[in-house]
Amino acid sequence: MSLSVSRTLRQPLLWLATAAMLSACGNPDAPTEKVQAVAEPPAATKESVRVSLFSWPGYGFWFIAKEKNLVPELDLDIRIIEDPYESFGLMSAGQLDITSSTVEYGPIAVDKDVPVKLVTYTNPSYGTDKIILRPEIASPAELVGKKIAVLEGGLTQIFMGIWLEENGVAIDQVEFVNVIMDEAVGAMLGGDVAAGEFWEPFGSKVLAGMPGAQVVATSAEEKWISTALLGDGMYMTSALLDERPEAAALAMKAYFAAVDWWKQNPEEGNKIIADAIQFSVDDVAMVIGSDGQINKGGIWVFDKQEAGTFMGLLPGELPLGLRSGQIIEHWNTTNEWWIKFGQAASMHDWTSGVVTAPLATVLSESGLITEAQ
Repeated sequence: MSLSVSRTLRQPLLWLATAAMLSACGNPDAPTEKVQAVAEPPAATKESVRVSLFSWPGYGFWFIAKEKNLVPELDLDIRIIEDPYESFGLMSAGQLDITSSTVEYGPIAVDKDVPVKLVTYTNPSYGTDKIILRPEIASPAELVGKKIAVLEGGLTQIFMGIWLEENGVAIDQVEFVNVIMDEAVGAMLGGDVAAGEFWEPFGSKVLAGMPGAQVVATSAEEKWISTALLGDGMYMTSALLDERPEAAALAMKAYFAAVDWWKQNPEEGNKIIADAIQFSVDDVAMVIGSDGQINKGGIWVFDKQEAGTFMGLLPGELPLGLRSGQIIEHWNTTNEWWIKFGQAASMHDWTSGVVTAPLATVLSESGLITEAQ
């Protein structure tokens, strides 16, 4: 998929001057009067950022920010790109600035020297993720030698890997099939795979189309939600962070302004997201909820204060057993699993792949943190 580039064009101010000569009739020494036009000040230029996401309600707050013009100083160029690794590639090539995706790519980016940084965790899964087995699979042991649908290099693969090992099946005893979610549903219903990890609304589509299919694990279980393993994040390019920190902070501000607006206007917000990603409003509500609150069976949409706590910028405890600074534990868990899967060669300190400056700016402007913190 090619990505056209849209930038705000900055044109230099043209200074215009006119002079009128009033001469005395036939007198070359007559005084002259010069009239110079006063230049108007340049119009304020907007920052422009290019954002990508794949079709999922949890990322749709960007569309609310754009439609409601919640940060007028910012132009958002939003693209839907279904393969997150395509987005990361475009970020590396300088053709994207920001992407919303699942929150496990940071250690891979550091390991492969990709100029992409995780800047905030945005929501934990609270039931939207499910591991589903076909009806004829009676136990985990029967998956040995079978194909399993996951997004390789994504949280679905880690979720599946942990579940398999807990149930006595090594990750090298199955064949992982790398598919995006639409394709995973088709592969499951068509019998090409014996199991898969699905998030909503795709998990419900599998269950509706395959009577007898078994849900053997969900992210609503305490052991999954308390680790916050399954969730989403926001990534920015090193170029945006280093060269345009003001634009990075404005983008962060726009995202969380959209979350705040949605919490007050969930019905209208869900309609905006549904139209943008071409989901039904019911499917959007299945994921993010319809009242702006934590949605069991879907996700918990973090506001800026909750994100700041999880990222360690604010002290305190969060609901559902989450805590301040939990991003460090999350980073280490995903890094360890990427070594197992061969996606990373070694462990990396979390500070090498996480930049919290844009979020800190937003929290500071909101009065939630001070420079001393």
